[in-house]
Amino acid sequence: MGAGVTGRRWAIGAAAFGLSFSGVLVGGAAQAHPHIFIDTGVETIFDAQGRVTALRIAWTYDDFYSLVSMEGRGLDADFDGVLTQEEAAELVGFDMNWDADYDGDLYVLWQGKAMAMGRPEAPTATYADGRITSTHLRKLAQPITMGAEGVTIQVYDSGYYTAYTINATATLTNAPAGCTAQVFEPNLDEADRKLQAILQEFMADDNIEMQFPAVGANYADEVRITCLAR
Repeated sequence: MGAGVTGRRWAIGAAAFGLSFSGVLVGGAAQAHPHIFIDTGVETIFDAQGRVTALRIAWTYDDFYSLVSMEGRGLDADFDGVLTQEEAAELVGFDMNWDADYDGDLYVLWQGKAMAMGRPEAPTATYADGRITSTHLRKLAQPITMGAEGVTIQVYDSGYYTAYTINATATLTNAPAGCTAQVFEPNLDEADRKLQAILQEFMADDNIEMQFPAVGANYADEVRITCLAR
């Protein structure tokens, strides 16, 4: 399936909903499963005062998306898996041409609020073992002073076209002593139940045309960062 994502993780509800994952939900508008799978690395960066100031995000794309992206750009034409210096330079930033309102599928939650972030900076990209990995930096608009409530970082596509899985190890850079980061997976059974309820509600009305509901947050991995009181 690509990106190290298990079938249970993303093959949600096909039997329960009576739906084909490539089929129509209502009005021919919605697709019922992710099409891109991304392994995600999350590095949280602290400043000298022990505040969270930025995140460095790594996206490792699934084999198929990587192949299509490479072929579409005419890269690795000899299929040896090794890019020339010119090809490697061309790959950098290939996924950074964001729309103005795109949030990067990244959410930093502190004291119950989503923190604002800047546009992506310092992009990199590599190609190895048939998969593209890109990285970018997101600076927080306001540094976060760590307290007892901690910080939660979520990575998800609300429309569920892209499925993200956070790597088992989240990195803390320049963190004060006593800070830890843990990766938590969602309750998939509960997420399935919520999705089923939403779909049944919309499918009850044949006249409604809908996009696939914004359920991505229900299936989101998250990093929870806590620091001991100083």
